[in-house]
Formats: sequence, C-alpha cells, structure tokens
Amino acid sequence: MPKKKLTGIVVSDKMQKTVVVKVESVKAHPKYKRRYKIHKKYKAHDQNGEYHIGDTVVIEETTPMSRDKKFKVIGKV
Repeated sequence: MPKKKLTGIVVSDKMQKTVVVKVESVKAHPKYKRRYKIHKKYKAHDQNGEYHIGDTVVIEETTPMSRDKKFKVIGKV
C-alpha cells in the first residue's frame, strides 16, 4: 500500500523537530452538491528545523513517532 502524501502550509514551528502543517481540501455536500473547503492540521517530523511558518511543504505518512506525530516532512514545494 502506498504512503499517503499531502501538501500544506506550515502554521507553527515552535516545537523542537516538529512542525504543524495545515492541509486544505475541497469536499462536496452529499445532498446539495455544493463544494466547500475543509482543513486539518497534522504534526510532522522536521529533523533539522529547516522549515518555518508560511512554507509550503509535502508531508508523507510514516510509522508513528509519538501519540500525535505520524507524518514526516519530505521537502518544500
């Protein structure tokens, strides 16, 4: 099974070796078919601390590193 890759914007880099990435997607209402944006925040592992607030990054699913951290940052877009 391939690993999930998501693209989002870094919204927090205050933790050591961890960044919070906000991923937006578009969803359609099942009855009315209107499309709307939703977002979700993921904690991702950043080994060297090279990503900062406002950067657009790609994150990849990995084995859990902690209770909340299940993604790692691959690179900038």
